[in-house]
Amino acid sequence: MRLNYHLLDVFTNRQFGGNQLAVFPDPPADLPTRIMQGIAAELNLSETTFVFPPADKTNDYRLRIFTPAAELPMAGHPTIGTAYMLARLGSVGRIKNEKTIVFEECVG
Repeated sequence: MRLNYHLLDVFTNRQFGGNQLAVFPDPPADLPTRIMQGIAAELNLSETTFVFPPADKTNDYRLRIFTPAAELPMAGHPTIGTAYMLARLGSVGRIKNEKTIVFEECVG
């Protein structure tokens, strides 16, 4: 299996600083939770995110956040880092022609 991902340093303006984050912007919709958890454990970063289409169409994306040990209901730096990466990829405004992103996370 091949998956596209981006490695970011969040909350810094210098290389190799801040909080590291892996963002998978387009994983297969049927990617099993155990595989996402395994990827997060293998990468061994504080958090790894996977971006999916939302279940609720009033949201832009469904965001799943994993640590090496467990899935999180939400977390600040991976949410902000993922939003930044989607903006860099040109994905902000693509859905609703706005300059905002509404994430659906496990917490709501």
